Amino acid sequence: MSKKKGLSLEEKRSRMMEIFFETKDVFQLKDIEKIAPKTKGITPMSVKDVLQSLVDDNMVDCERVGTSNYYWAFPSKALHARKHKLEELQNQISEAKQRKVSVQKAIEKAKVGRHDTKERSSLLTELQALREERTQLQAELEKYRECDPEVVEEMRKSNVVAKEAVSRWTDNVFAIKSWTKKKFNFDDSRINKAFGIPEEFDYME
Repeated sequence: MSKKKGLSLEEKRSRMMEIFFETKDVFQLKDIEKIAPKTKGITPMSVKDVLQSLVDDNMVDCERVGTSNYYWAFPSKALHARKHKLEELQNQISEAKQRKVSVQKAIEKAKVGRHDTKERSSLLTELQALREERTQLQAELEKYRECDPEVVEEMRKSNVVAKEAVSRWTDNVFAIKSWTKKKFNFDDSRINKAFGIPEEFDYME
């Protein structure tokens, strides 16, 4: 008989937010430590850490009154926090797209036959860094999928735009390679070496 899989951190966070949204009440830590395991299946040992992570992300409010901390969160507050996070991610994607455009323009201006390929190598390194940044942004978006599907859908549309920009950049690289083949009768290996293009360079899936 297989062992029952425990809840992930995001599942715990989502279920704990349900406690606040469903009750619309204010709690002390000891209250949450009683309610969360019983009604949401969150292990007692992880309640405090999960709650603190929500406070750190500004999804749950915390106020100290006397010697006790009180916690609360309302749907309007959560929606505002998600919208703020969405704006941050969209700004990061926009900045990444602008950097891609700059790299694209620099590649287009590069002259065929230049012996110094350090600039091209640097540009390709930056492109790889942008792709990794895009992957990280996608992972960040996934964290909010269970909280607000509509907001996440908007973020995914922004990602599509960013991916199309990378595809256009890739089109240009292949266009330069094609032109070089016709103009100088170079093979792929020689062109890749001259431009510092990795052999595995291809379109993103």
